[in-house]
Amino acid sequence: MARRQKQGASGPPEWIVTFSDLMALLACFFVLIISFSIQDTQKLQIVAGSMKDAFGVKTESKKAGMIEFEGAPTRDYVKQVSSVDTETDSDFAEESHDQRSKQGPEANTHEIEKSDVEKPRQFATAAVSLRQAWQEMPELMQISSQILVEEVPEGLNIQLVDEDGRSMFPEGSKYPYERTRTILKAMAPVIARLPNRIVISGHTSSDRSEERPDYGRWELSADRANAIRRMLEEAGVTESRFAEVSGKADSDPLFPEDTFLAANRRISILLLHEAPPLPQDHKP
Repeated sequence: MARRQKQGASGPPEWIVTFSDLMALLACFFVLIISFSIQDTQKLQIVAGSMKDAFGVKTESKKAGMIEFEGAPTRDYVKQVSSVDTETDSDFAEESHDQRSKQGPEANTHEIEKSDVEKPRQFATAAVSLRQAWQEMPELMQISSQILVEEVPEGLNIQLVDEDGRSMFPEGSKYPYERTRTILKAMAPVIARLPNRIVISGHTSSDRSEERPDYGRWELSADRANAIRRMLEEAGVTESRFAEVSGKADSDPLFPEDTFLAANRRISILLLHEAPPLPQDHKP
């Protein structure tokens, strides 16, 4: 039986499929080339700043009012020398640091002094470290509610607060309980690592049961504050860090609506939000 001949296929030729795939690949290739050629200016400036820090950049200056001959000035004194303005590493900074070439978050990468942005972060880290140190001591779990740590406009405020039936000091005494000493021993290493000056103030309630004829609330609150200072100093905090130690009696209650509450009896340890003072032997 004779074999039937195959009829010619209708439609586009077979090679057009391969050609279409080639065109699609070329189109993808050109799209990638275009995308790679569009640079992120912000990231590029940050990278440029990092490269300058890594390899060093020579400061450029302009000299005026003098004549140079074969690269050497002919006058002994320069009339005017003006430095070339350096460009900042980022034009996208949220904050302007006039004294730094770096701007934005990278401004503090290689700086010793912390900027205003870094100080709240430093206090937050200290607060976490303090809470962690106390949590690692099971004997302090019962009085953990009497330790208040909060950030205030003046700095980081740490308060040791009395509760009914559980005080930080014996009644009428300037010497704290052993549990209070344990709290301070755990607190001292964290405070010692910070550069901030310290203000310690003692507070009493309006209850007069702790008073004696020759020893009132003012004397008691001042002596308790000074006792806390002495214990912190013995635990490693340098004496020069203390900016003020004072007793305020019941003049600044924690709960003004009821000045007789036990919680008004407290010790406040304030880490000041300010630049640390220069040491006495500092020579600029």
